Amino acid sequence: MSSITLASGLAELGLDLPDTTQQQLLAFRDLLLKWNKTYNLTALRDPEQAISHHLLDSLAILPHVGDGALLDVGSGGGLPGIPLAIARPQLAVRMVDTVQKKATFLQQAAIQLGLKNVAVDHARVEEMTGQYAQISSRAFAELKLFIELTRHLLAPGGRWLAMKGVRPDDEIAALPADIVVDRIVPLSVPGLDAERHLIILKAGQ
Repeated sequence: MSSITLASGLAELGLDLPDTTQQQLLAFRDLLLKWNKTYNLTALRDPEQAISHHLLDSLAILPHVGDGALLDVGSGGGLPGIPLAIARPQLAVRMVDTVQKKATFLQQAAIQLGLKNVAVDHARVEEMTGQYAQISSRAFAELKLFIELTRHLLAPGGRWLAMKGVRPDDEIAALPADIVVDRIVPLSVPGLDAERHLIILKAGQ
């Protein structure tokens, strides 16, 4: 695997983020790996791999994230929610995870990184209330289940942003009839030699 830095990876993605933002992203990476020793938040242990597999992978969807409030479901170690919140300080990001220790990490990360635009819930997403313009997930569940669990939270005209590996044609075929596939975006993540796709879904009128 070729060596990748955050700066070179961002340049490859066409993202122009200030130095302070890049420092914050690296601080998050360090925090994630530090807590990981105790909390087992990610299978990755290598700091360089964490840049490509976590930071850049999360930020690859940034051009497709709108302005409205975002709910990140099954956030785990804060991916993609925290990198998106760091890169877009005006974006309201709410993260939810059913695992207490993961929610605790997310809350602590938001405090330590000074992320005023982040809120965290330790909850089951199907029991949550509220309305969100966009709902994201990264390797959370099959598309059909993702939609079922979060449908009540999607604001009118809102979008689901599902991060997937290989293009999930079987999952797309299993979607309810009134769910519209808005776009299937192949993603190329610097330093990550694997297929990645963003599936953007809407509820039909």
